[in-house]
Amino acid sequence: RRAQTSAKADQWPPPWAEEGNIEYKLKLVNPTQYRFEHLATQLKWRLQEGRGEAVYQIGVEDNGLLVGLTEADMRASLKTLKRMAEKVGADITLLREREVDYDLDRNTRKIAEVLVRKVPDDQQFLDLRVAVLGNVDSGKSTLLGVLTQGELDNGRGRARLNLFRHLHEIQTGRTSSISFEILGFNSKGEVVNYSESRTAEEICESSSKMITFIDLAGHHKYLKTTIFGLTSYCPDFAMLVVSANTGIAGTTREHLGLAMALKVPIFIVVSKVDLCSRGTVERTVRQLERVLKQPGCNKVPMVVSNPDDAVTAAQQFTQSACITPIFTLSSVSGESLDLLKVFLNILPPLSNSKEQEELMQQLTEFQVDEIYSVPDVGTVVGGTLYSGVCREGERLVVGPTDEGRFLRLKVGSIQRNRSACRVLRAGQAATLALGNFDRSLLRKGMVMVSPKMNPTICCQFEAAIVLLFHAKTFRRGSQVTVHVGNVRQTATVDDLHGKV
Repeated sequence: RRAQTSAKADQWPPPWAEEGNIEYKLKLVNPTQYRFEHLATQLKWRLQEGRGEAVYQIGVEDNGLLVGLTEADMRASLKTLKRMAEKVGADITLLREREVDYDLDRNTRKIAEVLVRKVPDDQQFLDLRVAVLGNVDSGKSTLLGVLTQGELDNGRGRARLNLFRHLHEIQTGRTSSISFEILGFNSKGEVVNYSESRTAEEICESSSKMITFIDLAGHHKYLKTTIFGLTSYCPDFAMLVVSANTGIAGTTREHLGLAMALKVPIFIVVSKVDLCSRGTVERTVRQLERVLKQPGCNKVPMVVSNPDDAVTAAQQFTQSACITPIFTLSSVSGESLDLLKVFLNILPPLSNSKEQEELMQQLTEFQVDEIYSVPDVGTVVGGTLYSGVCREGERLVVGPTDEGRFLRLKVGSIQRNRSACRVLRAGQAATLALGNFDRSLLRKGMVMVSPKMNPTICCQFEAAIVLLFHAKTFRRGSQVTVHVGNVRQTATVDDLHGKV
């Protein structure tokens, strides 16, 4: 018999897949002990696939058919799922329920979508990095201040003050350096931020999932800093902030082009909707839709207007490279801010556990992005572990120096999101204490690698270049700045092999 869904459930989910973190279950009513153990093992596998997160669709057959359950069966199924989650150390959150009509009995049946998330243990929370892009004065830092501090802005930039790192940033209101802000979600999907005067350590301890926002500069003068943030910190996603009253202006197109060229999935936030009429907001959204649909972009814009849209957007965003969610919100009135939080809460990681495992089995490579001198600690470097595993006391080599050599060193302590950490895994960002290692021998762009790698250096390389924009002709002898990962290096074009 054929199920006819209501307007809310206008699409069937794809057929069940063995891999991934999504599981379909028709019903989970009074399972036997043997069946319950099997279900708990299956849940453990799905959580492992989603790196601590899984989504259960209750009332759905393995082929994706929406059958639905009665009220009593649904309650019993959710109760069983809660028991399963408790057994494997996880919590459940009901994301949404949808009604399904039937041809024969016409009784209303429901399907439910449930998020299962592991309770945090030993610093192993899921960490997603989101680069924040957009034109100057579009409200990037203010939005991050509101999300991470838990207080709305006063309309004059109060929320962003805690994010600035330099006096001239406070005086001008313009970000010129890269800063990091954290937003946590606990195992029940509740926001964990600084609103209850928590420290960063407390946020890490209470969170099962962490969103690290990389606040980048919007002004054209600081474009190189923004490019460095996108190439060096390996963001999982990019959030493009567009002001509702100015629309696509300044560096907005450049930032969109950069994110697409670097293949970073992008979603858009239209801010400052409290400043202008509904017609102006709609005009800005239509302008964005036109740009996204152009042949160069080939994106499918998806305007998020309710919690159901936010859930759908989060799930489809990582499954399809062309989906681009658009949020319209205000950091002053708080309008639609919850929809963005729902989206960030459900947003799954791009890499699955298998890909993560493969990266961890490779030799250690840590990219140096920041260098500090800390009293009583010594030299400290900050950056991202590109591959392998790094432990306290590990011996690595760092380089290349000006002479092209690699120097031996020992990793002292490790800190992740300002709290101590014994083991660092591939893809995670952290700071490493190097004790009395001479800071003057280090510079940004260096790598710390396993001695087994036998690293070599190169002074010349070949590259396939796509010219996005250039004011003059690009020819032999042209001087350029090359951004490769965390490396920023000036170079000269020796030869051109032909145009395509």
